[in-house]
Amino acid sequence: MPHVRLLLRQSLAGLLALACLASPALAQIRIGQTAGLTGAVAASVKEASDGARLYFEAVNARGGIGGQKLELVSLDDQFDPKRTAANARTLIDQGVIALFLTRGTPHNQAILPLLTEFKLPLVGPSTGAMAMHDPVHPWLFNVRATYQREAERTVKHLVQIGMQRIAMVQVDDSFGQDAATGALRGFGSTTKPVLHDKYDRSKPDFSKIVPRIVAADAQAVLYIGSGTAVIDGMKALRAAGSKAQFLTLSNNASSGFVKGLGELAHGVVVSQVLPSERSLGVPLVKEAHDLSKARGAAAPEITPALLEGFVSAKVLAEGLRRAATARDLTRAGLQRALDGLKNHDLGGLELSYSPTDHTGLDYADLSIIAADGRFRR
Repeated sequence: MPHVRLLLRQSLAGLLALACLASPALAQIRIGQTAGLTGAVAASVKEASDGARLYFEAVNARGGIGGQKLELVSLDDQFDPKRTAANARTLIDQGVIALFLTRGTPHNQAILPLLTEFKLPLVGPSTGAMAMHDPVHPWLFNVRATYQREAERTVKHLVQIGMQRIAMVQVDDSFGQDAATGALRGFGSTTKPVLHDKYDRSKPDFSKIVPRIVAADAQAVLYIGSGTAVIDGMKALRAAGSKAQFLTLSNNASSGFVKGLGELAHGVVVSQVLPSERSLGVPLVKEAHDLSKARGAAAPEITPALLEGFVSAKVLAEGLRRAATARDLTRAGLQRALDGLKNHDLGGLELSYSPTDHTGLDYADLSIIAADGRFRR
């Protein structure tokens, strides 16, 4: 009898172990993110990542995707493209089903060859670079509008209200050149910038640029760059006595950027690629607010950067749902599911993909930072 009881206990233990291995609660779909968790863009990266996790946690609370929970695995590349590529390889080796919300133009360009090599989707790159759109990359799915679109919109607005002395200061990299192309298009055929200068991305230095802007008597200055570098450039120009209107793009639409500017933030114009974070009449915005409120004391602040991460997460999750429904929850299955996404309502904004169009949304608007530090439309 003791021998029989021992066998029964061993069999029961084996069955329990198998049950645990098969338990949907333990199964996870790993999603890889490499971004500047520290460094110049850390504030906006955190807000966008918080937005993504806000939606993923809601999906998990409803049972996940096909019974599996979503896990966002984030690695810090310190906003260095070389680290981005190395991190992407690490995430691929860890078996992620997709890369997601990678921040920066040269950083995303560094991982494009890996997408083809490993047949791996990248969803919602946190950049509006035209290089992500044209030519269409079969494994890359954009969500937000292009930098060219918002830069052109920004400059056109200045020209339309009668600004004649507009200066441009851009980071000297692929992101800066891409956005500048759109901005220059906004000037049209009859106007041109009074100054178009560049600064080094790795070692921003505005000591020579600022005097040139002052000498040009610029009425407005469009800063094309990221995070602390743009903050430093704006502060340096104000310290030199310039009263020019400051403008920048949506990659700086974060509360961290506003806090970094301090009292200089009031009146800065920032382009946006999503509806206002306070437009509760827009279903996706209300959804983000409701989910945040449900967290109680741990609720994240709803900012434009958070909304970008939230919306990108909605797109990825929908692709995963469709792949799971087709019993094809693989990298290739996710690609096929996203390619078949037609007229999908994200909650007030409609998104479509096809094998020949991975553009995503084309929404672009302008906001201004109010005295209370919030973005007003």
